Amino acid sequence: MVIAGREPQPRPKGEGSPLDSAHSILPLNARTEGEPLDFEIDKITESIEDAETGESLDTLVLPFTKTDLKETTKKNGWLFNWKLELDEPEHQVYKLVTEQEQQTIQGLVSLEKVYDHVYMHLIESAPFNRGKGKKYVGVCGNLTAFGCKTSKDYGFDGVVVFKSKTALIPHYEKTLGAVHLGGGRMAITEDKAIPLLDKYFPKTQEEL
Repeated sequence: MVIAGREPQPRPKGEGSPLDSAHSILPLNARTEGEPLDFEIDKITESIEDAETGESLDTLVLPFTKTDLKETTKKNGWLFNWKLELDEPEHQVYKLVTEQEQQTIQGLVSLEKVYDHVYMHLIESAPFNRGKGKKYVGVCGNLTAFGCKTSKDYGFDGVVVFKSKTALIPHYEKTLGAVHLGGGRMAITEDKAIPLLDKYFPKTQEEL
């Protein structure tokens, strides 16, 4: 996978480990956290896979820009208003595309650097990658791993936090190894981030 965009600045030396435990993660206020997420981790792959043939496709993670908004409208089947994410100055929004079809967005994620971790505000698979008859699997796993990669680049050991709907807490515990911190807040800690990074960003892991 190839990544393009703003380079995160690592934590200055001497600040210590970002986490002694999952429960040391500082909470955001309710306004900042937003609504609970309900994305599906359908499969942990090495990139994304054709749901019918199992073929793996090389992907790119690129900055999502205002010119992309025309593709990601509710009229086109997208569930969320991604313009609101772009309008948040602290949020970094990225799109997942395949190398072969860079004009087609496979999924989106909105991330924010918060003290000792990366917070995942929003994540969504493209309409054609959801439900029965989806085109590709592994999209949200790919984007979540990118959140871990961004966290690692910041010096936060790959830690990613997000808020889950109550019914999906067991799903994220099983598929991502995420820890429930209470109140629906989930954390992917360093030991659980490593397998995701090994799967989706092996070359990056070799460099670290």
